Amino acid sequence: MSESLLKPVVPLAVTDHRRDILGFRYIYPVVSRRAGGVSVGVNLNPNNACNWRCIYCQVPELVRGNAPVLDLALLERELAAMLDELIHGSFMADNVPLEARRINDIALSGNGEPTSSRQFGEVIEIVGRQLQRTGLLGQLKFVLITNGSQLYKPAVQAAVARMGELNGEVWFKYDRAPSAGYSEVNQVALTAAQIKRHLRAATERCPTWLQTCMFALDGRVPTDAEIAAWLDLLGEAMAEGAKPAGVLLYGLARESTQPEAPRLSRAPEVWMRELAARIETLGLPVKLSL
Repeated sequence: MSESLLKPVVPLAVTDHRRDILGFRYIYPVVSRRAGGVSVGVNLNPNNACNWRCIYCQVPELVRGNAPVLDLALLERELAAMLDELIHGSFMADNVPLEARRINDIALSGNGEPTSSRQFGEVIEIVGRQLQRTGLLGQLKFVLITNGSQLYKPAVQAAVARMGELNGEVWFKYDRAPSAGYSEVNQVALTAAQIKRHLRAATERCPTWLQTCMFALDGRVPTDAEIAAWLDLLGEAMAEGAKPAGVLLYGLARESTQPEAPRLSRAPEVWMRELAARIETLGLPVKLSL
């Protein structure tokens, strides 16, 4: 076990999701406010490349692109070491707040879109092996945090289906309904038809939650018309066969590193709670993180 693994730079906190806190290339632990415990992150985009550029993204030096070729053997060694330390070592006692000292999940997230990796399916199998080895298979959630953009690909669909067999769960980004085929928040060409098709592909293969980030832009929260468009598109997706498990509704927790950062601010708590109630009228549970 490396010394850097035993002594992170700072104790873990919900406001600090740095990927390099252990000096590892692919594996990083975080305290997740949405998960309520330690999430073992798997970063498939150490090159800081993503095919979207969300204006609230906290990844420094974000660039457009896809995941690089991964050293899968190193990734598996790092994951095995992290899990062994969390289970058998002093990492929890030394670095995790008392109320969060539980392993909640392994999450494919990181500094870009994980499904952009051509080795995505192989990574799924690596995680499955380590869950089996440690006796955690079926006890931990195996989470994919994704913008859903690659779910038209058969290989990605097959990998997501495999996740479903490993107690998997998809967190599918749906921040705003696109306007004229474009999303200002995600800075990408995006159509309603794509969102509906990709969401259905996810929910047919693995339990899927929508993840939605709400905030004020230039001091203004989304208008009633924007919220109505968001709700209407989700309702259409459900009518066409998508079956999301619910919505993870959250506000800003960490500062954006994007050019728009000075324009962003937290949405009022009352407004967020009212939005959660509106979403629930669709028959979906909402987990709210302010």
